[in-house]
Amino acid sequence: MNTREAKLQAFGRLLDIMDELRVKCPWDRKQTNESLRTNTIEETYELCEAIIRNDSSEIKKELGDVLLHVVFYAKIAEDQEQFDMADICNALCDKLIFRHPHVFGSEEAETAGQVMQNWEQIKLKEKDGNRTVLAGVPASLPSVVKAHRIQDKARNAGFDWDQKEDVWDKVQEEFIELKTEIASLNPDQMENEFGDLFFSLINAARLYKINPDNALERTNQKFIHRFNYMEQKAKEQGRSLKDMTLSEMETLWQKAK
Repeated sequence: MNTREAKLQAFGRLLDIMDELRVKCPWDRKQTNESLRTNTIEETYELCEAIIRNDSSEIKKELGDVLLHVVFYAKIAEDQEQFDMADICNALCDKLIFRHPHVFGSEEAETAGQVMQNWEQIKLKEKDGNRTVLAGVPASLPSVVKAHRIQDKARNAGFDWDQKEDVWDKVQEEFIELKTEIASLNPDQMENEFGDLFFSLINAARLYKINPDNALERTNQKFIHRFNYMEQKAKEQGRSLKDMTLSEMETLWQKAK
């Protein structure tokens, strides 16, 4: 591993390169926060995919891409005389110190659970911090991730099940309500109750320490693998899936498993 001096030197090198690109490269010179935003989202998802695959080489590469965007936004702000990378780092350091009074102050927290119980209250006390517990949940988050974060923040404020097993009664209740609305063929209410059922399942995942987004992505990848297998085997037989019966596809599906 690199020394602290080597790490600082590498980060300084990155800043120097960004400064030069911003001056000498026509593409880099014309970029704005708005033009980079979509690419930033893409790079973040690519990092998430590498993490799911637990591919250390790809994680390193994608972290570099995300870091590039952080440095790029900082440089744009510096050019506009708004703030620079030092301001970002110092603000982050101040926030970390403020949010960890059990490390940098006199408070005590022996477990991760105790830390999280204090977390939201600390954020509410911050200058320019969240005015409400749920204010810190970005509106643009994907729905599954957003639901998990909403529930997690509510838990940190003390709003949670006394016994995690009780959540299954709620799941069953929402399932029955969904079935009732499906029988009535009311599209708006069907969607509403499906959302409630989905939300309760995500809540159950949280209580049992399952990341619902990761779980769903694993199932996505599993389905893709099995479906691709079926498609390939059909091609080897000189056929397409559309030409097959459901029974024939089920046979291939079981083999793919």
